[in-house]
Amino acid sequence: MIGDAESVSASLPNFRPLQADPTGPVERGLELVGLEDPALLNSVAGALRFVLAFVVVWALGRFVVLPLVRRAFDRRGLDEHARNPLLILTRFGILFVAIAVAFGAGGFGNFLVSMAGIAAAGALAIGLAMQNVISNFVAGIFIYTDKPFRIGDWIEWDNGDYAGVVEDISLRVTRVRTFDNELLTVPNSVLTDDVIKNPVEGDKLRLKFVFGIGYDDDIEQATTIIVDEAERHDGIADEPGPSVRLTELNDSDVGLQSRFWIENPSRSDFVRIKGEYITAVKRRFDEEGIDIPYPVRTLDGDLSLNGAGQRVVQPAE
Repeated sequence: MIGDAESVSASLPNFRPLQADPTGPVERGLELVGLEDPALLNSVAGALRFVLAFVVVWALGRFVVLPLVRRAFDRRGLDEHARNPLLILTRFGILFVAIAVAFGAGGFGNFLVSMAGIAAAGALAIGLAMQNVISNFVAGIFIYTDKPFRIGDWIEWDNGDYAGVVEDISLRVTRVRTFDNELLTVPNSVLTDDVIKNPVEGDKLRLKFVFGIGYDDDIEQATTIIVDEAERHDGIADEPGPSVRLTELNDSDVGLQSRFWIENPSRSDFVRIKGEYITAVKRRFDEEGIDIPYPVRTLDGDLSLNGAGQRVVQPAE
């Protein structure tokens, strides 16, 4: 029996079990071209696996992942300017994954682990030194995803102390052009931590203005004039219609608050329509004899002097 087994083994000198084969297709291909030195063979094979893995992962990211990301942005309705920074981040992510997979495929695991440790320590140091920058970066991502405003919108923040039209949105700052033509560069974290007013987000905007009339004037007549001038103006919406409410009883006037709506609002329409409307109402008030009073203060009292013989004005020397 032993002799028979030895004879079978001798008759199959080139047989090697599949699991015991330490070489892969890349190594076998290099052996076929005449590369036999083990050290050089492993180095060249590792480099080839690195390149092949990198190219495959990068191609998948470039022709599969990026188109899917673009479709997701299209479904969310992100504008072109908002999409570009996010696409850049996606490309960096694909590059990072491709390099990591390539290191693993090339057999450079130890080097990859060392680089990962160095990168983690560096990221921690950079994160501590750049907390504000990272905060603004994260806030910029929230602005892109939540879309509290878009480029071209008129916004107000900090209790109305700042206002303007958005000109540019980046991952760190937002640039706003004020109505005095000043450019404000605002950190994104300021806009995400504060209450932002966006008057032009909707398709309609309600405006209000208080007209003061005298106590002796006819409130019904003044109300009719205010509503009539709103209905005459082409820029004021018919639905919802304008309305007037008595809201104030001041020292010298009665306050009638006019409420009206404008469609497709913008800063220019807001200022123009409101100015034209107030001018028209003032003209009608003048024609109908309705007074717009201004505050008048009357001082009452007596002046008395105490002390006999006391002079109020000293004679000049």
